[in-house]
Amino acid sequence: MRHDKDNSSADRDQDDTLDFSFVLASSVHDMKNSLGMLLNSLESMAQDAPPQNEAQKRYYSTLSYEASRINNELVQLLALYRIQHETFMVQVDEHVVIDVIEDQLARNEMLFETRNMQVEVLCDETLRWYFDCDLIGGIVNNILVNCVRYSHARIQIAVQVEDDMLCLTIADDGRGYPQAMLDAPQLENAGVSFDTGSTNLGLLFAHRVTALHRARGRKGCIHLANNGPLGGGVLSLYLP
Repeated sequence: MRHDKDNSSADRDQDDTLDFSFVLASSVHDMKNSLGMLLNSLESMAQDAPPQNEAQKRYYSTLSYEASRINNELVQLLALYRIQHETFMVQVDEHVVIDVIEDQLARNEMLFETRNMQVEVLCDETLRWYFDCDLIGGIVNNILVNCVRYSHARIQIAVQVEDDMLCLTIADDGRGYPQAMLDAPQLENAGVSFDTGSTNLGLLFAHRVTALHRARGRKGCIHLANNGPLGGGVLSLYLP
Protein backbone atom coordinates (compact mmCIF):
# COMPACT_ATOMS: atom_id res chain seq x y z
CA MET A 1 0.00 0.00 0.00
CA ARG A 2 2.86 2.38 0.83
CA HIS A 3 4.42 1.70 -2.56
CA ASP A 4 1.17 2.56 -4.38
CA LYS A 5 0.81 5.77 -2.38
CA ASP A 6 4.33 6.91 -3.29
CA ASN A 7 3.68 6.26 -6.98
CA SER A 8 0.40 8.18 -6.82
CA SER A 9 2.15 11.16 -5.22
CA ALA A 10 4.87 11.11 -7.87
CA ASP A 11 2.24 11.04 -10.64
CA ARG A 12 0.48 14.05 -9.15
CA ASP A 13 3.77 15.94 -8.89
CA GLN A 14 4.49 15.20 -12.54
CA ASP A 15 1.01 16.30 -13.61
CA ASP A 16 1.34 19.52 -11.64
CA THR A 17 4.64 20.41 -13.31
CA LEU A 18 4.03 22.66 -16.30
CA ASP A 19 6.41 23.14 -19.21
CA PHE A 20 6.24 26.93 -19.16
CA SER A 21 7.96 27.30 -22.53
CA PHE A 22 5.33 25.06 -24.13
CA VAL A 23 2.49 27.00 -22.50
CA LEU A 24 4.05 30.27 -23.60
CA ALA A 25 4.49 29.03 -27.18
CA SER A 26 0.83 27.96 -27.29
CA SER A 27 -0.27 31.35 -25.99
CA VAL A 28 1.93 33.13 -28.54
CA HIS A 29 0.31 31.09 -31.31
CA ASP A 30 -3.19 32.14 -30.18
CA MET A 31 -2.18 35.79 -29.85
CA LYS A 32 -0.62 35.72 -33.30
CA ASN A 33 -3.86 34.46 -34.83
CA SER A 34 -5.88 37.13 -33.02
CA LEU A 35 -3.56 39.90 -34.18
CA GLY A 36 -3.77 38.58 -37.73
CA MET A 37 -7.54 38.98 -37.57
CA LEU A 38 -7.12 42.47 -36.10
CA LEU A 39 -4.82 43.51 -38.94
CA ASN A 40 -7.26 42.21 -41.54
CA SER A 41 -10.13 44.07 -39.87
CA LEU A 42 -8.06 47.25 -39.68
CA GLU A 43 -7.24 47.05 -43.39
CA SER A 44 -10.90 46.53 -44.28
CA MET A 45 -11.91 49.44 -42.06
CA ALA A 46 -9.37 51.71 -43.75
CA GLN A 47 -10.73 50.75 -47.16
CA ASP A 48 -14.37 51.26 -46.16
CA ALA A 49 -13.70 54.48 -44.24
CA PRO A 50 -10.49 56.12 -45.53
CA PRO A 51 -8.90 58.78 -43.30
CA GLN A 52 -10.36 62.22 -43.99
CA ASN A 53 -7.58 64.32 -42.50
CA GLU A 54 -3.99 64.14 -41.24
CA ALA A 55 -5.05 63.36 -37.67
CA GLN A 56 -7.08 60.33 -38.77
CA LYS A 57 -4.23 59.24 -41.03
CA ARG A 58 -1.86 59.29 -38.06
CA TYR A 59 -4.30 57.19 -36.03
CA TYR A 60 -4.53 54.59 -38.79
CA SER A 61 -0.77 54.66 -39.19
CA THR A 62 -0.12 54.12 -35.49
CA LEU A 63 -2.62 51.26 -35.22
CA SER A 64 -1.26 49.57 -38.34
CA TYR A 65 2.38 49.93 -37.29
CA GLU A 66 1.93 48.74 -33.71
CA ALA A 67 -0.26 45.78 -34.67
CA SER A 68 2.16 44.74 -37.41
CA ARG A 69 5.15 45.08 -35.11
CA ILE A 70 3.62 42.97 -32.35
CA ASN A 71 2.39 40.37 -34.82
CA ASN A 72 5.88 40.10 -36.31
CA GLU A 73 7.47 39.63 -32.90
CA LEU A 74 5.00 36.89 -31.99
CA VAL A 75 5.72 35.07 -35.26
CA GLN A 76 9.46 35.36 -34.61
CA LEU A 77 9.15 34.14 -31.01
CA LEU A 78 7.20 31.09 -32.14
CA ALA A 79 9.72 30.30 -34.88
CA LEU A 80 12.68 30.69 -32.52
CA TYR A 81 10.99 28.39 -30.00
CA ARG A 82 10.56 25.72 -32.65
CA ILE A 83 14.12 26.15 -33.89
CA GLN A 84 15.45 25.73 -30.34
CA HIS A 85 13.37 22.59 -29.82
CA GLU A 86 14.37 21.20 -33.23
CA THR A 87 10.78 20.96 -34.40
CA PHE A 88 11.21 23.56 -37.13
CA MET A 89 11.73 22.44 -40.72
CA VAL A 90 13.05 24.76 -43.42
CA GLN A 91 11.01 24.30 -46.60
CA VAL A 92 13.47 25.24 -49.33
CA ASP A 93 12.11 25.51 -52.86
CA GLU A 94 12.68 27.62 -55.96
CA HIS A 95 10.90 30.98 -55.94
CA VAL A 96 10.68 34.10 -58.06
CA VAL A 97 12.34 36.67 -55.81
CA ILE A 98 10.26 39.65 -56.94
CA ASP A 99 7.05 37.77 -56.06
CA VAL A 100 8.17 37.31 -52.45
CA ILE A 101 9.07 40.99 -52.16
CA GLU A 102 5.78 42.16 -53.66
CA ASP A 103 3.84 39.92 -51.26
CA GLN A 104 5.43 41.75 -48.31
CA LEU A 105 4.82 45.15 -49.89
CA ALA A 106 1.15 44.26 -50.31
CA ARG A 107 0.93 43.25 -46.63
CA ASN A 108 2.10 46.71 -45.60
CA GLU A 109 0.35 48.79 -48.27
CA MET A 110 -1.83 50.64 -45.77
CA LEU A 111 1.15 51.34 -43.51
CA PHE A 112 3.17 52.81 -46.39
CA GLU A 113 0.23 54.90 -47.54
CA THR A 114 -0.61 56.37 -44.15
CA ARG A 115 3.08 57.16 -43.51
CA ASN A 116 3.56 58.64 -47.01
CA MET A 117 6.44 56.22 -47.55
CA GLN A 118 7.93 55.70 -51.00
CA VAL A 119 9.31 52.21 -51.65
CA GLU A 120 11.59 51.52 -54.61
CA VAL A 121 12.31 47.97 -55.77
CA LEU A 122 15.34 47.12 -57.91
CA CYS A 123 15.11 43.46 -58.88
CA ASP A 124 15.29 41.40 -62.06
CA GLU A 125 11.75 40.07 -62.49
CA THR A 126 13.09 36.76 -63.84
CA LEU A 127 15.50 36.11 -60.95
CA ARG A 128 14.82 32.82 -59.17
CA TRP A 129 16.47 31.36 -56.06
CA TYR A 130 16.10 28.51 -53.59
CA PHE A 131 14.92 29.43 -50.08
CA ASP A 132 12.04 29.14 -47.63
CA CYS A 133 9.71 31.88 -48.86
CA ASP A 134 7.74 32.11 -45.60
CA LEU A 135 10.86 32.60 -43.48
CA ILE A 136 12.65 34.99 -45.82
CA GLY A 137 9.38 36.83 -46.42
CA GLY A 138 9.04 37.18 -42.66
CA ILE A 139 12.49 38.78 -42.43
CA VAL A 140 11.70 41.20 -45.25
CA ASN A 141 8.36 42.09 -43.67
CA ASN A 142 9.93 42.77 -40.29
CA ILE A 143 12.63 45.00 -41.77
CA LEU A 144 10.08 46.96 -43.78
CA VAL A 145 7.92 47.59 -40.70
CA ASN A 146 10.98 48.79 -38.76
CA CYS A 147 12.09 50.98 -41.66
CA VAL A 148 8.73 52.74 -41.62
CA ARG A 149 9.39 53.73 -38.02
CA TYR A 150 12.97 54.93 -38.47
CA SER A 151 12.90 56.31 -42.03
CA HIS A 152 11.90 59.77 -43.20
CA ALA A 153 10.18 59.04 -46.50
CA ARG A 154 12.07 56.49 -48.63
CA ILE A 155 12.93 52.79 -48.61
CA GLN A 156 14.86 50.93 -51.29
CA ILE A 157 14.90 47.17 -51.84
CA ALA A 158 17.63 45.92 -54.19
CA VAL A 159 18.40 42.35 -55.23
CA GLN A 160 21.39 41.00 -57.10
CA VAL A 161 23.67 37.96 -57.24
CA GLU A 162 27.09 38.42 -55.64
CA ASP A 163 29.74 35.69 -55.51
CA ASP A 164 27.14 33.02 -56.30
CA MET A 165 24.94 34.20 -53.41
CA LEU A 166 21.62 36.01 -53.52
CA CYS A 167 22.06 39.45 -51.96
CA LEU A 168 18.92 41.29 -50.87
CA THR A 169 19.47 44.74 -49.37
CA ILE A 170 16.92 47.00 -47.70
CA ALA A 171 18.06 50.60 -47.27
CA ASP A 172 16.34 53.64 -45.80
CA ASP A 173 16.86 57.39 -45.44
CA GLY A 174 16.83 57.39 -41.64
CA ARG A 175 19.57 57.97 -39.09
CA GLY A 176 21.13 54.54 -39.53
CA TYR A 177 21.77 51.68 -37.13
CA PRO A 178 23.10 52.38 -33.62
CA GLN A 179 26.82 51.82 -33.22
CA ALA A 180 26.18 49.06 -30.65
CA MET A 181 24.45 46.99 -33.33
CA LEU A 182 27.21 47.60 -35.85
CA ASP A 183 29.89 46.64 -33.30
CA ALA A 184 28.19 43.43 -32.07
CA PRO A 185 30.30 40.49 -33.31
CA GLN A 186 27.24 38.24 -33.23
CA LEU A 187 23.85 39.81 -33.85
CA GLU A 188 22.12 37.40 -31.50
CA ASN A 189 24.22 38.86 -28.66
CA ALA A 190 23.27 42.46 -29.43
CA GLY A 191 21.17 42.53 -26.27
CA VAL A 192 18.27 44.64 -25.08
CA SER A 193 18.31 48.42 -25.35
CA PHE A 194 16.57 50.00 -22.38
CA ASP A 195 16.85 53.42 -24.06
CA THR A 196 14.80 52.45 -27.10
CA GLY A 197 12.91 49.46 -25.73
CA SER A 198 14.31 47.28 -28.51
CA THR A 199 14.93 43.58 -27.84
CA ASN A 200 16.72 43.07 -31.18
CA LEU A 201 14.42 40.08 -31.67
CA GLY A 202 14.14 40.82 -35.38
CA LEU A 203 17.91 40.63 -35.81
CA LEU A 204 18.10 37.39 -33.85
CA PHE A 205 15.33 35.92 -36.00
CA ALA A 206 17.03 37.07 -39.23
CA HIS A 207 20.39 35.70 -38.11
CA ARG A 208 19.02 32.28 -37.16
CA VAL A 209 16.80 31.93 -40.22
CA THR A 210 19.45 32.89 -42.77
CA ALA A 211 21.95 30.54 -41.12
CA LEU A 212 19.48 27.67 -41.66
CA HIS A 213 19.86 28.15 -45.42
CA ARG A 214 22.90 26.13 -46.45
CA ALA A 215 24.23 24.99 -49.82
CA ARG A 216 27.61 24.08 -51.31
CA GLY A 217 29.33 24.31 -47.95
CA ARG A 218 28.08 27.86 -47.33
CA LYS A 219 25.33 29.28 -45.15
CA GLY A 220 23.26 32.44 -45.20
CA CYS A 221 24.08 35.53 -43.17
CA ILE A 222 23.09 39.16 -42.67
CA HIS A 223 25.19 42.31 -42.50
CA LEU A 224 24.39 45.77 -41.13
CA ALA A 225 25.91 49.03 -42.31
CA ASN A 226 25.25 52.77 -42.41
CA ASN A 227 25.63 55.38 -45.13
CA GLY A 228 23.65 53.26 -47.57
CA PRO A 229 22.35 54.32 -50.98
CA LEU A 230 19.68 56.52 -49.35
CA GLY A 231 22.05 57.88 -46.72
CA GLY A 232 20.69 55.82 -43.81
CA GLY A 233 20.99 52.23 -42.63
CA VAL A 234 21.17 49.21 -44.89
CA LEU A 235 20.65 45.54 -44.05
CA SER A 236 22.07 43.01 -46.50
CA LEU A 237 20.77 39.44 -46.51
CA TYR A 238 22.88 36.77 -48.21
CA LEU A 239 21.60 33.33 -49.24
CA PRO A 240 23.73 30.57 -50.84
